[in-house]
Amino acid sequence: MEREIIKIDEDKCTGCSLCIPGCPEGALQIIDGKARLVSDLMCDGLGACIGECPEGAIEIEKREAVPYDEVAVIKEIVKHGENTLIAHFEHLQEHGEFTFMKQASDYLESVEKDLDFDLNILMSKINKKEETVESNSKTCGCPGEAMRDFSNDANKPANTGVAGNQESTLRQWPVQMHLVNPMAPYFQNADVVLAADCVAFSLGSFHQKYLAGKSLAIACPKLDQGSDIYIAKLKQMIDEAKINTLHVMVMEVPCCGGLIQMAKMAVEQASRKIPVKKTVVGVRGDILSEEWV
Repeated sequence: MEREIIKIDEDKCTGCSLCIPGCPEGALQIIDGKARLVSDLMCDGLGACIGECPEGAIEIEKREAVPYDEVAVIKEIVKHGENTLIAHFEHLQEHGEFTFMKQASDYLESVEKDLDFDLNILMSKINKKEETVESNSKTCGCPGEAMRDFSNDANKPANTGVAGNQESTLRQWPVQMHLVNPMAPYFQNADVVLAADCVAFSLGSFHQKYLAGKSLAIACPKLDQGSDIYIAKLKQMIDEAKINTLHVMVMEVPCCGGLIQMAKMAVEQASRKIPVKKTVVGVRGDILSEEWV
């Protein structure tokens, strides 16, 4: 897919690192004295880092970028050498992208004879870092975006006993559409709820009646940017994660209609056909309509 993404002019870059705090996704790092985009996967293309660069070395370009094709990403990253590769693997670890790590390591093994470094030594360094990634995530990186699957969690918090308190049926983290990985284990062959942000706050029975046993993605079609990214993720859930059903839940307000349109576009572009249900929730928490679309 073609999308907006940052581009770094290495001739202008001085390695001052002022851009790093401006990238909350953790897609930028200083490697070998230069700012590097270590993962197309996590760059949202919003350009928060641009204003922090005193040299004007960062700009937004529109180019072909396949967010979830790890092999395509690693082919570019390998050109920058061993240190950038290690940083990229660390980045994937911090975000819980272990499927992509496997794809990356498989690709490196397939081209091992063409590499100008020892792959076994590289992977040994990466594996040592992987052993401590959980503890490291408590103090650095982006732990709030790390993939977590609660579906078989034996340590799920119990009901506190407070009158009327109901247990959460959420089976994963993260849930925001910009952050979810459409190939995560909890989306594989799953029934998926795609809900507007306000739905869960308006609908008292959301967890027990609509979310239980399903995977979740939330979005705001009015405030979020990057609808093309959302459509691409939904299409990947349908075609590659092979989700069973998609239940789109929106509020009665007009702006929520954009979420329905994104879902319809994804279904039209996908090669697989799946059932799609639409539920409209009133601002007072009542169900205004439900239908298969």
